[in-house]
Amino acid sequence: MTQHIPPELIINATLYILLIFSVLTWSIIVFKIWQFTRNTMNNRKFDDLFLDSSHLNSLSDINHLSTALFRGTHANIAQEGLQWLEEYSHLRNKTFRFKGNGLDLLQRALEKQLQHEQHTLESGLTLLASIGSTAPFVGLFGTVLGIMHAMHDITQSGSTSLDVVAGPIGDALVATAIGIAVAVPAVLAYNFFLRRVKRQRQQLENFAAHFLIISELPTDEM
Repeated sequence: MTQHIPPELIINATLYILLIFSVLTWSIIVFKIWQFTRNTMNNRKFDDLFLDSSHLNSLSDINHLSTALFRGTHANIAQEGLQWLEEYSHLRNKTFRFKGNGLDLLQRALEKQLQHEQHTLESGLTLLASIGSTAPFVGLFGTVLGIMHAMHDITQSGSTSLDVVAGPIGDALVATAIGIAVAVPAVLAYNFFLRRVKRQRQQLENFAAHFLIISELPTDEM
């Protein structure tokens, strides 16, 4: 079936697909750089403010610490913990949600929010990994079909001169080269941002552990 399709159409379609992959890759790279930079700055500002606070359980602290200026992963963790403590103080042992060891229940709530923050930080990485792994094969697919059509045309022409062979095959190989060029930034960016996610995950775990310490909930509370 492919012998009836113009080789230029196959190669061009492959290049357009790779162009879309490239645009997606660099869009994600720019967005993730902005996301991580903004989150790091907001976490630093929030940590300074949070550690200087003295009234952990007050609603005024919740509203103050959750302002957009300091909106980051640490602020989200703290807000979840503060809201949980406020609800716990009113609904303690009245519902199954707040029945049991208070410290364990708070830790579970913080871990749930921590997982949500990690998923937010990981957004887009799956697409980067997919582009990095499939782009070379898309380029190779275009190259193989291009070479098949080139060989078919060479056979029909009956000429095996370098001018006849080199041009079509060289054009077909361009797709593989572009596929590799698209895949390399995607793979490098994926590995870089994955390390950043792991680093911020550790920082979130440390912050959540510190929040548990200052929550002043008794460990033997039932």
